[in-house]
Amino acid sequence: MGLSFSTWRAGGYANAAVPRPADPATLQQLGGETMGTTWSLRFDNPRMLPLARVREAVESALGRVIAQMSHWEPDSDISRFNRAQAGSRHVLPPEFAAVMRCAFRWAAASGGAIDPSVGPLVACWGFGPEAEQAGLPGEAALAEARGRVGWSRLAFDEGEGSLLQPGGATLDLSGIAKGFAVDHGIEALGTLDIADALLEVGGELRGIGKRPGGQPWQVLVDGDPSGARRVALADTAIATSGDRWHRRSHEGRHWSHTIDPRTGEPAAHPLASVTVLHAECMQADALATVLTVLGPEEGFDFAQRHEIAALFVSHGDPAPEAKTTRAWPAAAAA
Repeated sequence: MGLSFSTWRAGGYANAAVPRPADPATLQQLGGETMGTTWSLRFDNPRMLPLARVREAVESALGRVIAQMSHWEPDSDISRFNRAQAGSRHVLPPEFAAVMRCAFRWAAASGGAIDPSVGPLVACWGFGPEAEQAGLPGEAALAEARGRVGWSRLAFDEGEGSLLQPGGATLDLSGIAKGFAVDHGIEALGTLDIADALLEVGGELRGIGKRPGGQPWQVLVDGDPSGARRVALADTAIATSGDRWHRRSHEGRHWSHTIDPRTGEPAAHPLASVTVLHAECMQADALATVLTVLGPEEGFDFAQRHEIAALFVSHGDPAPEAKTTRAWPAAAAA
């Protein structure tokens, strides 16, 4: 008897769905590379749409996100904004504007724990396409970077969907754009009337509809010391952020790629990872970033106040510790 695994990767961890009997022929899968990582799709295809047509729809959607929001692409909209003259205002493409609305919403709610203008600090600490050095940044460099960061400086016009380049602002949407890419890919599947699918981009997932046979899409969330947790993605998305997978070291000091925009320093707390469930992957991605920056106590309180379904895993001695918010589904037990 064959076994079927629906896998996703949160950072460097592979999380697999529960083994199942051999799937029907209508359950098909595709995958590829995008945004410096990979994407994968499993979907029910009872009409047997050509796989090339489905692939084109997904890759076109992901390509639009890259063309607008990848700071690794010199000709993207975000890169052009980052190079623009001080005082210039830029009307964003609709997708870009939607991501900024989400980022500004949670920046305001969290006191700046997520900040789309964090780019100078990310580079200062040695991450991203503009990484400035491999070692620790000097105080002068940090002060200069801090002076260029601040989401309110962008004077976002939500109605018009436009941003001000105040001078020296460098947008970095790494904490949210990948989740939006998942949502955008799901929308593209909808144009083909695909109603049952599980799409993953670089460890962020969203499930719509059900598997053939009527069961929900399920994933195992790894990293919990008590064992992997089974989560049903019934029209739900999941995203994970943490310090386990992207770190730098220099002369005995280790630091995470998660930069706290409020302090200009890498997040310094015992959190190992935060996993968030939400109807939209963009929201889950943004909130996972917010909660990771806020840390195990402030972040947990924030999640409780905002009814966010979240799993917090902290480094512990002798073993990691995990706790969930009250919005985390009770069925997602270890």
